Amino acid sequence: MPIARINGTCLGYDEYGTGEPVVMVTGTGAPGRMWRTHQVPALTAAGHRVITLDNRGIPPSDPCPEGFTLADMVADVAGLIEHLGEGACRIVGYSLGAIAVQELLLARPDLVHQAVLMATSGRTDALTAAMTAADLELSDAGGKLPPRFAAYVQALQNLSPRTLNDEERLRDWLAVFEMSAVDMTGVRGQLGLQLVPDRLAAYRNITRRCLVIGFQDDLVVRPHLSREVARSIPGSLYTEIPGCGHYGYLERPAEVNSAITGFFAGRHP
Repeated sequence: MPIARINGTCLGYDEYGTGEPVVMVTGTGAPGRMWRTHQVPALTAAGHRVITLDNRGIPPSDPCPEGFTLADMVADVAGLIEHLGEGACRIVGYSLGAIAVQELLLARPDLVHQAVLMATSGRTDALTAAMTAADLELSDAGGKLPPRFAAYVQALQNLSPRTLNDEERLRDWLAVFEMSAVDMTGVRGQLGLQLVPDRLAAYRNITRRCLVIGFQDDLVVRPHLSREVARSIPGSLYTEIPGCGHYGYLERPAEVNSAITGFFAGRHP
């Protein structure tokens, strides 16, 4: 994995394929490899060079135990694009990563050609505030949930009823969650960054073409929050993927990938 020193921080990233670049920015606690199973193959098959990033706080990128801000994450993405030397890129952001991309669209529109914003929001609602407070409290207490309990909670939060009611699929998901349970203390720096002021009015100044993707059964970022973002960005498109929760890019990858590649190719979802 290449390591780039950007803004005084070492950031890990990976590159796949050739062609016009697509930079992919993950959500809270997620490594860049989360894109490898479904999105990277689809995008490389569509003729894109894909760059996935491990945000600061996620190994092998620097942990930054002193803390950091959303603006730091935005500067990291901008610095990586400049480091690649490709000029304006297409960019995909998911959850917290999408919020960072929205701020990048305002701060450095020269670095972005088109953007896909998945499971995103432009303000903090009551449920997001409560969820974040709980995560911060658990982290600051040094707590680590037992793997089976953590897997159960993760399934309820992030999967759709369609998946929860499919016992064979659910068992597979629970096994993955149990093996990959995240220690919240390890991502402490990212917790709370999604607590943003209402930025919807500011998004009216975004000038790049955007596709906003909501997930119908998302309990973490309810789709009405993503629709608000789409309504705020001039000329943006919105599509909602049915039968999936917050992990919609993994639950319904074919539909998500079709929306992304179609948008980049000039087709409306």
